[in-house]
Amino acid sequence: MLGAGLIKIRGDRCWRDLTCMDFHYETQPMPNPVAYYLHHSPWWFHRFETLSNHFIELLVPFFLFLGRRACIIHGVLQILFQAVLIVSGNLSFLNWLTMVPSLACFDDATLGFLFPSGPGSLKDRVLQMQRDIRGARPEPRFGSVVRRAANVSLGVLLAWLSVPVVLNLLSSRQVMNTHFNSLHIVNTYGAFGSITKERAEVILQGTASSNASAPDAMWEDYEFKCKPGDPSRRPCLISPYHYRLDWLMWFAAFQTYEHNDWIIHLAGKLLASDAEALSLLAHNPFAGRPPPRWVRGEHYRYKFSRPGGRHAAEGKWWVRKRIGAYFPPLSLEELRPYFRDRGWPLPGPL
Repeated sequence: MLGAGLIKIRGDRCWRDLTCMDFHYETQPMPNPVAYYLHHSPWWFHRFETLSNHFIELLVPFFLFLGRRACIIHGVLQILFQAVLIVSGNLSFLNWLTMVPSLACFDDATLGFLFPSGPGSLKDRVLQMQRDIRGARPEPRFGSVVRRAANVSLGVLLAWLSVPVVLNLLSSRQVMNTHFNSLHIVNTYGAFGSITKERAEVILQGTASSNASAPDAMWEDYEFKCKPGDPSRRPCLISPYHYRLDWLMWFAAFQTYEHNDWIIHLAGKLLASDAEALSLLAHNPFAGRPPPRWVRGEHYRYKFSRPGGRHAAEGKWWVRKRIGAYFPPLSLEELRPYFRDRGWPLPGPL
């Protein structure tokens, strides 16, 4: 959490002027329905959210060193924080996993209410065992000595491997999401150091027309399982599941296809009606028909519709405006040298 907080406060200016949450819900990788409504919250609520984020990520981690009660408060706040993130966005299993270390903040006394406390109950037996061994000093056994030595050795190893991680946290040039050894035992993490202020989407389209440039060519949209496409489709709710292709499309939208040549590979698969590629999509407009002759990528800017507004009244969650072409119309024949230059297998009938 500390790394995530530091990368924010050192990164995008909007984290320092408390305006990042004005944009986050709309521009995060895969918004869910709750994000739609949170995006339209009052400005003061977004300021409160940003301040709360800084408090939990920059200050609360130090509660771990302030005694039992502070540690419990740390665990409660971190779990609640992750729960809010789960409810407000589709960030896969990340937030669920982040909850796990916080469970160590709760000792037996804290969690005792979860178990029955009558005579002969599990709690009663555990308390009796604790009373029996209190003050006793059992003779050390070989196994316990080996285990203690292994624990100390592991602790020393982790401390040594963590040195570059700590130095990275202290550095003004902090690196986000990287590792410092080949075993990946200790790593550094940080999310949303910068916030995109506008949402762009790549919409893949196909046409059966023999001439892609013809004015009467009818282009039909492919729909992904979660990422925004059809403005009338409700945002998905999939956490903790993760649609990796949809996630990658989010990154591709604010880059170019030259930086993401895999999207051209995907276009070739769609031109060949590749079953595996189509299984990653929610809607194939050419299902039950011959595959398209051309596939293109269109670049759009998306914004949430305004609740109660004209677009929302039409059943639209999104309002979109075309930016331009993302990649030009492509045919299977044109992709032949492109695939061969990269050593990719030629899809389908190519």
